[in-house]
Amino acid sequence: MRLSQAIPAGLLAVSLSACGGRAADSTLIRESFDSGDTYSRTVPGAPAQACEAARRTLLSQGYAIARSDTAAVEGNKNFQPRDDEHEQLVLRISCAPRGEQALVFVSAVQDRYALKKSPTSASVGVGALGSVSLPFGSNDDSLVKVASSTVQDADFYRRFFDRLQQYLPVVPAAPAPAPVEPAPAPSASTATAAPATVPEPAPAASPATAAPATVPEPGPAPSADSPVPAH
Repeated sequence: MRLSQAIPAGLLAVSLSACGGRAADSTLIRESFDSGDTYSRTVPGAPAQACEAARRTLLSQGYAIARSDTAAVEGNKNFQPRDDEHEQLVLRISCAPRGEQALVFVSAVQDRYALKKSPTSASVGVGALGSVSLPFGSNDDSLVKVASSTVQDADFYRRFFDRLQQYLPVVPAAPAPAPVEPAPAPSASTATAAPATVPEPAPAASPATAAPATVPEPGPAPSADSPVPAH
């Protein structure tokens, strides 16, 4: 009796573990917030300029703009892969400041619709059978959303940001500073040349040290015995 009670309990534990394993493998559990830049880029300019560039990017690819302002842009584009299927791609862009630049986030959602036909029936009165409902050819066709998923293709977002760069304002490059010319180095001849010597003026002679003027001495007087020269 105890064995029969233990078997269902064991089966229940196995079934719960199997359910837990399936839950661990679900898309929500496998979603991770990694450090990749698939859905965001830092671009030059203000957030308003980045969102305007995003709006022009969507318009250049045939998207219908559903919302556009200085902080967010939303656009959609329709596709018809088959007659009974319809697809719509919705892009949502957000622009936020990041210092002197702008941080642009983008997310694309792909919605898939299928054409569902609902046949209508009409009642026809029959004498012996009463009223009988018979299908007629008129149908009410309607599009029903059958799938919706976020686009995770990295190449898709890379192409979007490459196109976005073409509509960003061109930032003028800062002018380069003028080169400063170094002062010319003195030549070797100039460096070794002796300074020119200026001759000093001779000192003027003072009156005390001036040499006395030479007075000529008188010659000897003629004697009486000396003959007088005749005239």
